[in-house]
Amino acid sequence: MSKTKKILIGVLCVFLLAVGAIGVYAFKVYKDVTQTTDKMYEKLDKKEEVREKPVNIDKGQDPFSVLLLGVDTGDLGRDEQGRSDSIMVMTVNPNTNESKIVSIPRDTYTEIVGYGKTDKINHAYAFGGVSMSVNTVQKLLNIPIDYYIEVNMQGIKDIVDAIGGIDINSPLDFSQDGIKFTKGPMHLDGKQALAFSRMRYEDPTGDYGRQGRQRQVIEAVVKKAATFSTLTNYKEILNTMQNNMKTNLTFDNMYDIQAKYKAAAGNIEQVQMQGTGEMINDISYQIIAPDELARVSGILRNNLELK
Repeated sequence: MSKTKKILIGVLCVFLLAVGAIGVYAFKVYKDVTQTTDKMYEKLDKKEEVREKPVNIDKGQDPFSVLLLGVDTGDLGRDEQGRSDSIMVMTVNPNTNESKIVSIPRDTYTEIVGYGKTDKINHAYAFGGVSMSVNTVQKLLNIPIDYYIEVNMQGIKDIVDAIGGIDINSPLDFSQDGIKFTKGPMHLDGKQALAFSRMRYEDPTGDYGRQGRQRQVIEAVVKKAATFSTLTNYKEILNTMQNNMKTNLTFDNMYDIQAKYKAAAGNIEQVQMQGTGEMINDISYQIIAPDELARVSGILRNNLELK
């Protein structure tokens, strides 16, 4: 997959807010919205249940988690499975009005649950789709994954353009794909956002710097998509979502998140999972130390109010 398509998803969590906002403030487009979310909906099969009872978000009291997958399949309707080269987990707590989002390095060496081998975590999607990715992340982080959102990275440019661009704060000066970025505040269109999130080699922190910029893009999209101004372009937004996203969130779920979790979803803390590079059988992996896994797992479990 071209790294240029790697802005991640977060975009998605963004549209949890965007779809709900449209439903609340523009009831006349209700039919368009529900038709779009119906086409985006895809049940999660073969998931290993780790909660004693399912999360219930209708009352706006239960913390929940979302696995965000940026996949390299191109068109989501294609037969090839591809890989999930961008993997993030977001936990949302309405009681503390806090959300945590963690990037999982795509080369993380871990057990691929249901496949019977240890490999790079992004191979889980290629071996068994969303279900295997969910089960693998649940085992790695020792948390339940309640929902997933899968985004075709080919469509990220359209998503950013559909909401009128995003505002970010560049941490350094660099050039990527013929575009110059300067340290400080910038407004980016879709093409620029892709370039901003894909640069790696000019960043002194390498892939971790790229992950940080990806999370920054996600936050920017979340904030922009939740504003009233996005409603004027709702048809383009819906069309882009329909063509590039799959999720097990229903329209009612999205509406509840917008209505009852908005404060928490808009208050995001970025969490970095740090690994070390290691060659195993001439293949490069990221090894996450047990204490680092425990630290990240503890942050997410605490935000989910799990003991």
